[in-house]
Amino acid sequence: MFLEELNNQFKPPKKDDKKKGVASQTLLIPLLAVITGLIIGGIFIILTTEQVYAAFGQSFGAGLAAAWDAVSKAYSGLFTGAFGDPARMIAALQSGDSLQIRRAFNPILESLVTSTPYIFAGLAVALGFRAGVFNIGAEGQIFIGAITATFVGYSVTGLPGIIHVPLALLAGAAGGAMWGFIPGWLKAKTGGHEVINTIMMNYIAFRLSDFLLTGPMKRPGSFNPVSPEILPSAWLPRFFPDPIRFHLGFFIALGIAYLVYWYLFKTTWGFELRTVGTNPNAAKYAGMNVTKNIVLAMSLSGALAGLAGANEVLGVNRNLAMAFSSGYGFDSIALALLGNNHPLGVVLASLLFGTLRSGATRMQLTAGIPNDIISILQAVILAFIAAPAIIRTIYRLRKPTVEEAGVTIRGWGG
Repeated sequence: MFLEELNNQFKPPKKDDKKKGVASQTLLIPLLAVITGLIIGGIFIILTTEQVYAAFGQSFGAGLAAAWDAVSKAYSGLFTGAFGDPARMIAALQSGDSLQIRRAFNPILESLVTSTPYIFAGLAVALGFRAGVFNIGAEGQIFIGAITATFVGYSVTGLPGIIHVPLALLAGAAGGAMWGFIPGWLKAKTGGHEVINTIMMNYIAFRLSDFLLTGPMKRPGSFNPVSPEILPSAWLPRFFPDPIRFHLGFFIALGIAYLVYWYLFKTTWGFELRTVGTNPNAAKYAGMNVTKNIVLAMSLSGALAGLAGANEVLGVNRNLAMAFSSGYGFDSIALALLGNNHPLGVVLASLLFGTLRSGATRMQLTAGIPNDIISILQAVILAFIAAPAIIRTIYRLRKPTVEEAGVTIRGWGG
């Protein structure tokens, strides 16, 4: 009996056990990175709060109490701003007043609104990474998608909503795809590096947006650089009256995330795309068209980013103004890395960043903590995701073997 137990201990792990171990670490490391980021964010809150220094001047115990009070107030404000006040929610439900219920649940709905463009943009960058291309031009593609969707939204008249909304969304996707096709074609045909080309395309998109909003697309009679109002037939439907902005775009984003998953992992085209991203030489030897897949990946990536821009103008703003995107395209790089370039991971990372961003305003109002702390949180979390060895060292996690982790030929392939 003893010999059997001893033999079982030294048996090599089964293949299924290895897969479970790798999957658990894949989920555990981002979770621990978030927790560690919150801890370090709390340290920054303590170091930037004057009341803590004053309390430590009185006594060590008073300083610790003040530090705890500062962190708890900040994160309490962050939580209630992102998800709502549980006591207020319960009271609203007990009252039965629909207006109070909507207001009580508005914070979590607003977090979903903020997360929606993150999902589209994060999927865009993750798909590019899977194909071995670094699409840093998502921000410019968002602008182009917003421009084309806005133009179709206000200039095409006489259509019912069931046609006008999909048409405007397709216009946004087509605009982003065109803006992604150009650097993809340049990389595939000339070897031009997509990072440099997409950065340059970003600036062209920004300046093109400024030109259109001060010229051809400027709203008649307006002194501000803003487009005409998008027709109601092209609006993404909202589920509640104003000021609640939760709209259909969130569920469209989830559907698109599933389609990206199905495409990448359930189709031959997706397999070719991932193979090209992992090892283009092996893909070429196997008869795959590397040039076509690179151009296709950049075009699809641009289309997803264009949908993020279309979502914002059709579902939230209902017009196009200068600098309407507050860095969604640049944040999407972090989302793709945090989500391990997997559609489900990107959705979860987008929800995290959306709630952090949505709750930051209330944290600043209630606790007096600058919302720049949220940027620090995001940066720290991303740093730990990019360097998982640090997390493994801190929490004494086992390092995966080469066989378990798999061999990745190209760093951005996922």
